[in-house]
Amino acid sequence: MGKKIGVFVCHCGTNISATVDVEKVAEETKKNNPGVAYTTTYKYMCSDPGQKLLRDKIKEEGLTGVVVAACSPKMHEHTFRNAAVKTGLNPYHVEISNIREQCSWVHPDIPTGTDKSIDLVRMMTEKTRKDKSLTAIKVPVTKRALVIGGGIAGIQAALDIADGGQEVVMVEREASIGGHMAQLSETFPTLDCSQCIMTPKMVEAAQHDNITMYTWSEIESITGYLGNFDVKIRKKARSVDLDLCTGCSSCWQVCPCKKIKSEFDMGIGNRTAIYIPFPQAIPSKPVIDRENCILFKDARKKNIKPNDSKVCRKCIDACPIAPVKAIDYNQEDEIVDVKIGAIIVATGFRELEDGLYGEYGGGKYEDVITGLQFERLASASGPTEGKIKRPSDGKEPEIVVFIQCVGSRDPAKGCSYCSKTCCMYTAKHTMLYKHKVHDGHAFVFYIDIRCAGKGYEEFSQRAIEEEGATYLRGRVSRVYKKGEKLIVLGADTLTGSVVEIEADMVVLASAMKAQDDAEQFAQKLSIQYDKDKFFSEMHPKLKPVESSSAGIFLAGTCQGPKDIPETVAQAGAAASKVLALLSSDELEREPVVARVDRQLPPVFSTCIGCFYCQKVCPYSAIESEDIKARDGSVIKTVARVNEGLCQGCGLCAATCRSKSVELEGFNDEQIYAEINALEFN
Repeated sequence: MGKKIGVFVCHCGTNISATVDVEKVAEETKKNNPGVAYTTTYKYMCSDPGQKLLRDKIKEEGLTGVVVAACSPKMHEHTFRNAAVKTGLNPYHVEISNIREQCSWVHPDIPTGTDKSIDLVRMMTEKTRKDKSLTAIKVPVTKRALVIGGGIAGIQAALDIADGGQEVVMVEREASIGGHMAQLSETFPTLDCSQCIMTPKMVEAAQHDNITMYTWSEIESITGYLGNFDVKIRKKARSVDLDLCTGCSSCWQVCPCKKIKSEFDMGIGNRTAIYIPFPQAIPSKPVIDRENCILFKDARKKNIKPNDSKVCRKCIDACPIAPVKAIDYNQEDEIVDVKIGAIIVATGFRELEDGLYGEYGGGKYEDVITGLQFERLASASGPTEGKIKRPSDGKEPEIVVFIQCVGSRDPAKGCSYCSKTCCMYTAKHTMLYKHKVHDGHAFVFYIDIRCAGKGYEEFSQRAIEEEGATYLRGRVSRVYKKGEKLIVLGADTLTGSVVEIEADMVVLASAMKAQDDAEQFAQKLSIQYDKDKFFSEMHPKLKPVESSSAGIFLAGTCQGPKDIPETVAQAGAAASKVLALLSSDELEREPVVARVDRQLPPVFSTCIGCFYCQKVCPYSAIESEDIKARDGSVIKTVARVNEGLCQGCGLCAATCRSKSVELEGFNDEQIYAEINALEFN
């Protein structure tokens, strides 16, 4: 007996009905499609009354298949399938015909839009005839989360998950957690001390019973699938035994290498070869910089083991731990294997390199610095202990010029996007400068002031009205040296005049960029990224923290530029998704996955083992499987789809030479039914 199909055409307010005659679509569908037992239209099918209508008609008419002609299935396919489930109908007998994005939004005239809608509905009706009942795939769950990155996003996500009662493994590639927020002096718009906010969270994360922390470590590999990831973590050799070290500071106080540029201080401060990045570092235990350490240089030169070198050794001599010293020159990298159920990626951002804009003197003049370098100058834990001093001579600058949008909103040379935080932190910088140099004057060159956030506009105005910063709307064309001064040539477009300022220091509001290795890391995780190498969310509105790979979530600036409140909010959202995922012993996921043909002996499978499907799979979901005889000998090696990894993209089915791969819910019979509905109308 054939299916009884019901077709429900949505007006979508006027989104569809403005350019599609929805009543005619319903009428023609009923008249020209045998098997269509019921058609109707409704203003908003996705609304509660619309879903009730769907459920009632399935029961009253005894419908065994449903087509909803509405918006994209990405929007509400799940909604309508859930409604059908409540009536006892298998959800995979419900199909969505997209007559909004694919029709009404692209065809302004009603006749064209209506005719195309009729065709689209007919195609989906024929596919529905061929639909088969599918059962959700059940996946066991490892109740442990991995957080990659130890900045504010990673720390917040880890704490939220750990407070929810689940185990967390946190991996940070630097020697301490804290990220960029630990580098800041104060935060906008409240001017709270960044360290005062950040340090308690760092300590809490380090001391939490449910959090295992790996610093100076990197992700070596990730395999597996949703709920069952196998992760290899490389613990880089820090040449210090964390279990023995007490963080007493004896080692770095005697280190003779004291002129190494500090990465934490953005190159304007120095550190030793054995060091902690900053005083509040967690863990407060040092790491040896093997590239700059005298002993390691000698070992490389003589091709001997580091411990055999007799050069320096002051740190190990000064170490008070006995009988076994906490310093271990021969320490090697260690690989740690962990089973993980869900992953949060919070790898952060990097600042645009200052040398890219040579016309501004970045990387050329010592007194042209970036925003993060200014933060270190203003910070009490910075190289100048919070005093604003010129890097070149240590003098207090009387005039400072701040240049906004350096690398942002500049597709020709920098980035096409707005870095979102620059307007606010430049306003903050003018305030910090004025608070510390009372007689100083700040000039700000800007394109537009974008301060969208609670209290942000008022904060920006405060910089001008109360702190006396002079804002000039226009770009800077050139910065050059003249004696001890920096000459800033720019324009004020509001007055139409050329501006020349003799400055003591220039601060560049450099763009937020994706990490240098973001592309390679995304490929390691099998997640998508955009043209700027920021990681892509599944859907900007409906799934803003999910990545393209199931079980992997995004938090913070690895997904795009954002400020601290937005980063913390996204980290909390990602953590809540992970807690929901880990709350049950088994997960249910959609059965729309690829299947490789299996047959009875002696054929076993039509798969010829070419593994072209494996080459094109973006999710690493294709595995090899040996079909063996009773004696254990291999009869045939064929492809097998890992249901946990497969995302149902269909690339393998399109590539398969022997037509051995089909996608559940989109098999050849269903696709040809759609084509024939159009071809032989």
